[in-house]
Amino acid sequence: MDGPLHLRDWKRLLPVLAGVVVFRLACYAVMTGLALLNELRPAPTLPDLIVSRLPFLPWVNQVNYLAWLLLYLPLSFALLVIAPGRWVRYMVTGGLVSLARGVCIVLTGMGAPDPVHAGAGLGGKGVLSAYLDLISPLGVFRDGAACAYLTKDLFFSGHAATTFLLVLYLWPWPRLRLAALAAHGIMVATVLFAHLHYSIDIVGAWAVTFAFFALREWQPRETGPPLGKVLRGA
Repeated sequence: MDGPLHLRDWKRLLPVLAGVVVFRLACYAVMTGLALLNELRPAPTLPDLIVSRLPFLPWVNQVNYLAWLLLYLPLSFALLVIAPGRWVRYMVTGGLVSLARGVCIVLTGMGAPDPVHAGAGLGGKGVLSAYLDLISPLGVFRDGAACAYLTKDLFFSGHAATTFLLVLYLWPWPRLRLAALAAHGIMVATVLFAHLHYSIDIVGAWAVTFAFFALREWQPRETGPPLGKVLRGA
């Protein structure tokens, strides 16, 4: 399935495609719930060597989630068309990275990189109501729910992780690789100039995302005799 398919093959693959989409969305829902739990506890703001030297750009803060959507969807769709099997694996890996991010969020508990420009938080909004807004495709982009409710730092950066994962999965195709690298660079710039994340959140996104990609996609090369022969004394 790592190549273009005929129409009859697409029909057979539809249940698999639907399944991985549901899996990815379920992982996002779990991660979002953990991020909301993180909002309910106090957390310190930490100094950052890079973010403290960059100006806060309000217009970047306003468009960064929409920019992510416009850059992410076409590249993801391109991978689906040219290599459906690789896209399926990419979606599963993305879900696992999302779950890892949720765990990291509740383990770290860092405050907003820029408290002055952070959102209002939950305020008088109920946790369930905020959660439904955040997992709604319309609510999170139309109403700016992510910026409004999720005021604390979310280690690691989802913008950086999702676009970097696309770079890794699109690497075999030079033109798409360059497009994905450009998209990733734009996303890294937006989270920094919007003061959404600490710089360590970007480094953490690279490290965790690459680790999951390597675990799922790399095949280790055999550099010595098979382990079975070693154990048998062959």
